[in-house]
Amino acid sequence: MKDYLNNLPTEIKDLIHLAADVACANNMPIYLVGGFVRDLMLRVKNLDLDIVVEGDGIKFAEDFAHAKKAKLISHKRFGTATVILEHHQKIDIASARKEFYPSPAHLPVVSNGRLKDDLFRRDFTINAMAVSIGKENFGKLIDLFDGRRDLDNKNIRVLHDLSFIDDPTRILRAIRFEKRYGFRVESKTLKLLKSAVKNRMLNIVQPQRLRDELILILREDHPIIQIRRIQELTGFSFINPSISISKKTYSLLKCIEKQVNWFKKTYSEKRKIDTWLMYFFALIDHLNISEIKTICKRYAFSKGEEKRMLNFKKINRRFILGLSREKIKPANIFSLLEPLSYEVILMIKAKYKDQVIQKHIEDFFEIYNGMRIYIGGDDLHRLGFAPGPFYKKIFTRVLNAKLNGKVKTKEEELSLIKKLLKT
Repeated sequence: MKDYLNNLPTEIKDLIHLAADVACANNMPIYLVGGFVRDLMLRVKNLDLDIVVEGDGIKFAEDFAHAKKAKLISHKRFGTATVILEHHQKIDIASARKEFYPSPAHLPVVSNGRLKDDLFRRDFTINAMAVSIGKENFGKLIDLFDGRRDLDNKNIRVLHDLSFIDDPTRILRAIRFEKRYGFRVESKTLKLLKSAVKNRMLNIVQPQRLRDELILILREDHPIIQIRRIQELTGFSFINPSISISKKTYSLLKCIEKQVNWFKKTYSEKRKIDTWLMYFFALIDHLNISEIKTICKRYAFSKGEEKRMLNFKKINRRFILGLSREKIKPANIFSLLEPLSYEVILMIKAKYKDQVIQKHIEDFFEIYNGMRIYIGGDDLHRLGFAPGPFYKKIFTRVLNAKLNGKVKTKEEELSLIKKLLKT
């Protein structure tokens, strides 16, 4: 494993060696674990370190964060912490621990343990390997459950028969890893998964945990293949019994993927879009507003996420007819689209294939979105008008004129204002 570690970027190797120094100073065995080790062996880029120490993980994390002058978020109850570095890079740190599930799908009871205990509590063998980065055993692979063999054979395998009963979210995780890496769920694990599905284990999981797992799937590079696999193995009734995935749904999903790629390629400088939310739109598109509100409440989606879902659902025939008019003025296109989020606008573009609508939305992103006027409150104040609601009306009139190409410069804006004030 030393060769794998030596091929890492210099900044990652420096972090690993610093972690080893801090662990040595605290007399703690230290290991890289989980997804980082898996991706290291697959030669997949993953710069977020996952560290386990046999000892006080919080103390280690505090010393490490102090050495890096980095932000630390600790969870003393669980013996875990996250160090946040520049560019949002993070290092997850934990004390080695063992878990006990008091009942199916219940959050585990955690206690101190050894490395073997910590690896055994993990979801799949490919995520249950560790690499020592201690001074004496630097680069030694600890593979107690044949994870390396499963990596070579491209298998997703659970560590024990109750894995999906203890934590049913592993059903979704198995699908995520299977499709991300082009692996397969091996036969016994697949039988255990199907048995857990038959017993409706996903229906008793805390809703927020299901939400988080589903979001991770919808954030994958190619979520449509993951959605197909979920539909094949479990369906989506665990979210809402009314959700059904049809040919129409898959068609919309493909159109969304096309629009996401178009936006990312064309407007990389604009804010990043929540692509997962757009794919989720497609899953719930046939539900009514009341059902969508129930889902948002049950799964504790944020107010912003709920607002965007409902805004898309409220797009009606009148709105679409207005946007599809060939001779609509730019100011009217702006007034229709500007109040909406990028995600909702792109969903409209994905769902409604009318060429006029496509052109108006492309014009919005290319020309109208972000258009600003030159004049401000100071200019109106100098003309003798006290601040008030009147300002907003004037600014709107000037912006509409600019959108429609009637004014271009600040001087023309001021001239228009003076005309408006005379009428």
